[in-house]
Amino acid sequence: MNVLVIEDDLQNAEFIEQVLTDAGHKVDVVHDGDRGLAMARSGNFDAMVVDRMLPEKDGLTLVREYRDGGGASPALFLSALTETDHKVEGLKAGGDDYLAKPFEPVELAARVEALGRRQGGDAPVTVLKAGELEMDLLSRKVHRGGQKIDLQPREFRLLEYLMRNAGQVVTRTMLLEKVWDYHFDPQTNVIDVHISRLRAKIDKDFDEPLLHTVRGAGYRLQA
Repeated sequence: MNVLVIEDDLQNAEFIEQVLTDAGHKVDVVHDGDRGLAMARSGNFDAMVVDRMLPEKDGLTLVREYRDGGGASPALFLSALTETDHKVEGLKAGGDDYLAKPFEPVELAARVEALGRRQGGDAPVTVLKAGELEMDLLSRKVHRGGQKIDLQPREFRLLEYLMRNAGQVVTRTMLLEKVWDYHFDPQTNVIDVHISRLRAKIDKDFDEPLLHTVRGAGYRLQA
């Protein structure tokens, strides 16, 4: 993927560039909002990583003007502003995701990967597959190896998100935001409980586990 990073702190910019380069992406870096907007408009980027606090033009204004001009590349905001209101501001300005500083490298890489998969304009996906596990999004039926798996609505939504990001590490924060619509940590074991229930349903009666825990990072669904 081609990724544009707009970050004024040189050390942070270098760190982000290294993380994304190590993940296999081509990265361009600029350090102020005016140049960032010009680069976004002139380039063909699969994703943008935008700091909120930028010189010349702040990140919110940058993304808002980019969207107003017809720009379609998905944008991930990075910010030390972590209140729910700040995240909502970012999303309303045209951002597609919001990651608080400081962040773990694996989470940044995972979120950028997820943004990139939104691009492409392909026909809507109606069936998701991971090995012998299959989910029909229209009938809302799940099978593994021909065996039907009954899921509760939240379990279905959790598995759908994991399958859409199959092979990638999905962090707890990503699950809270995308599956539970929480933009804060409720300090409960809700994720652990649902992951345990889901694992019992899709893995228990089969030789090969699909749902893996990545210690210190999150979870990955992979055949």
